[in-house]
Amino acid sequence: MTKDELVAKLHDIEWEDFEVKAAKSELPKNIWESVSAFSNTSGGWIVLGVKQSGKTFEIQGVDNIEKLEQDFLGTLRSEKFNERLAVTSERYDIDGKKLLAFYVPEVDLKPVYFGSPVNTFIRMGSGDQRATEGEIRAMFRNQSFGKKTEETIPDTSIEMLNLNTLKSYRFALSQTQNLVNLRDVDDAEFCEQVNITRNGLLTYAGLLMFGKAPYVLRYVPTFCVDYIEIPGPTIQQAEVRYTYRIPEQDNIWEAVQIILRRFRTLVDAPIHIKDDGFATTDESQYKVLREALANMVMHCDHFDSLRSCIRVYTDHIEFMNGGAFPLPVKDILGKIYSKLRNPTIAKLFRFVGIAENAGYGMNKLASWETLTGERPSIESDRTIATVSFPLQSAIRRKVEDGDVPVNVPVSVPVNVPVNVLVNVPVNLNDTQQQVLNLIKENQQITHREIAERLSMSDKTARRTTIALRRLGMITREGSDKNGYWMITKD
Repeated sequence: MTKDELVAKLHDIEWEDFEVKAAKSELPKNIWESVSAFSNTSGGWIVLGVKQSGKTFEIQGVDNIEKLEQDFLGTLRSEKFNERLAVTSERYDIDGKKLLAFYVPEVDLKPVYFGSPVNTFIRMGSGDQRATEGEIRAMFRNQSFGKKTEETIPDTSIEMLNLNTLKSYRFALSQTQNLVNLRDVDDAEFCEQVNITRNGLLTYAGLLMFGKAPYVLRYVPTFCVDYIEIPGPTIQQAEVRYTYRIPEQDNIWEAVQIILRRFRTLVDAPIHIKDDGFATTDESQYKVLREALANMVMHCDHFDSLRSCIRVYTDHIEFMNGGAFPLPVKDILGKIYSKLRNPTIAKLFRFVGIAENAGYGMNKLASWETLTGERPSIESDRTIATVSFPLQSAIRRKVEDGDVPVNVPVSVPVNVPVNVLVNVPVNLNDTQQQVLNLIKENQQITHREIAERLSMSDKTARRTTIALRRLGMITREGSDKNGYWMITKD
């Protein structure tokens, strides 16, 4: 940091990488909090000899610059901190007053703390805050970033996999040109070749992708891939909590197959007629959501208690994930960058074409703006990553008016090809059941008549029929005024 850069920073207290201390003749006690915070966040400067008063800085200088420097660097070389820190120092003279500055870099192995892990700090805005217990645990897990799910699990075997799930995956793989040499090998050999097992033992990645539920929850009790459709722009504004929620699934592959089917109902897939007269379907929007789903499970910290969840609102789709990105989003977007928390899970998705090749996934998500005119939001902090896609106004109208296709089952066996739909039981709430009964009595009943019969608002009546259509219980033929309802499931 040059003298001019230092002076510039002294005119703004909002720098995240800049902390001042008065430190006239001795080191302040809270200086070690700043050392921990900068080490655990993005690095920064600690400047001694400056007093902060509200929103202004007063340059006071230090009395014994040599002693302060030796005390600071000597403490870091002692066993006060759990990690050795490569701190550099600079001296400045401003209007005859001496300042001492130390640059504390971010470290790879976090957390950095003094004394005990409870003294772990992080940088929040322009101040230091003590890390929460969850943030500290996440830092410890991140030390094995890209390694934990590659480990084998003692006393496990291929018998703990759901072989129907594995069969479904191998069928999907057979529709591509990848791993052709493994098409005819038995399941045991296939699992060894793609790191589902290693020397006969399951890897965490293999168990999470294809395991039977009792074994998945035994070894990874925090496992969850949640998906909820909420009939409102926010949870607070929704008249019912949700119209659909994915049932608990055995493993990642089962959950992903069901969620992908739901995605197909949410976005436009326009048909284009080519010059030769043949038609093609543009699935660009669907593929972005598919990439976001793959990224979520590829980057998820499956050992965190925070449940990864996709929330579908009437005006946006939100992917919330336990586990932060390895770098700030601004350092990933626009670059070919690949550093994965779960490498084997990522490869398994790429083999079947669900995820982009390494390094291109984030740019795929950013293409949503080109496709829809609406910019996605991509955020990440120490313990959570969130990606949100605004829905186009035309799609929002489809959701609100109930014109979204509903031929998607609540649950589909994973060994059924993706274009085959099956009948499954559906649990309705009291309001949905009452509306369905009225429709069975009179298939030409209108939303207003439903509202009057059940003493509810027209809006509630409409949202309930939307829910029934999404659940595959009814469809609508014709217009609202002259059309009629069809019962598709008893």
